[in-house]
Amino acid sequence: MVKIKDIVQALEQLAPKEYQESYDNAGLITGQMQWEVTGVLVTLDCIESIVDEAIQKRCNLIVAHHPIVFKGLKQINGKNYVERTIIKAIKNDIAIYAIHTNLDHVMAGVNHKIASKIGLLNTRILAPKSQTLEKIVAFVPTENTQQVLDALYAAGAGEIGNYTNCSFQVTGKGNFKPNEFSNPTIGERNKNQEVEEDRIELIFPAHLRNSITRNLKSAHPYEEIAYYITSLENENQELGAGMIGELAEPLNTQAFLRHLKSSMTLNSIRYTIKSEDKIKTVAVCGGAGSFLLAMAKAQNADAFVTADFKYHEFFDGEGKTMIADIGHYESEKFTKELLHSFLTEKFANIATYLSEVNTNPVHYF
Repeated sequence: MVKIKDIVQALEQLAPKEYQESYDNAGLITGQMQWEVTGVLVTLDCIESIVDEAIQKRCNLIVAHHPIVFKGLKQINGKNYVERTIIKAIKNDIAIYAIHTNLDHVMAGVNHKIASKIGLLNTRILAPKSQTLEKIVAFVPTENTQQVLDALYAAGAGEIGNYTNCSFQVTGKGNFKPNEFSNPTIGERNKNQEVEEDRIELIFPAHLRNSITRNLKSAHPYEEIAYYITSLENENQELGAGMIGELAEPLNTQAFLRHLKSSMTLNSIRYTIKSEDKIKTVAVCGGAGSFLLAMAKAQNADAFVTADFKYHEFFDGEGKTMIADIGHYESEKFTKELLHSFLTEKFANIATYLSEVNTNPVHYF
């Protein structure tokens, strides 16, 4: 029996809620964690027609990229599409879960899907986030070092890029004197004790601090553990906005636009002219990405594929980087495939559907 909490836990391992922007509203919007899942409908947007589709497909969980609720609702009386969607979902016992900017920011998220569709190689985060990493330093008796390291690895510490179980250790002498109220693992009360200890150091994502310290305390033999945690300024190369990579072969402008139109199944592209007629390095950002143009230019991107550029912002390409605005819906529509593949692999026994409704509010004539 799979419950909504099981689906949520899996999705938040893919894209932790802590990685969403402050303005965002990722997470469970309607429904209860203890509900048994009858089926999952995956969509880009959750609107009334999507709830109707969920009812028709007998799904009681909708997983959407965009949250239907961004701001607090002071009244819910059906006066707009947001309120009507929420009312319909609640009346039909349908849970809505949104996985938005947190999915934008992770390495295996929205931008990786776009990059793979375009065929980019050597992909990396365009604008890595800083202040999302911490380092734990702990002192452990040498005979217990491996069991403590294993516990910290299990909690998510020591993962750096394509490497796991990363740590540093150095051996030295630890000194302490237990008082009369202590219950020492090593040594005796009121007597100085010298112990051979390892100093171990591991980096971990800041949002895992509670599980890291919990596992440390569970695995460490001492009654009182000597450890400290430090916030790091390092950029987290596994987390951030946008993505950049290279095409297998350089293309001229027209060939690149044809390739982009075909690979992303586009009706149209708004673009700027690049002074040099060669596209090799390409930056991408699903949704509104104009805030990343300076970063794309700084990394010598020949093209920047994104959406929602305003008229005057197109001038900022300055002939150095082609801006290719493909539309908000169009840039993120394959997010459904990403989530569908992830969930069907994790929960093969649950019916998971790709929404058949085109939720794009923009039409072309």
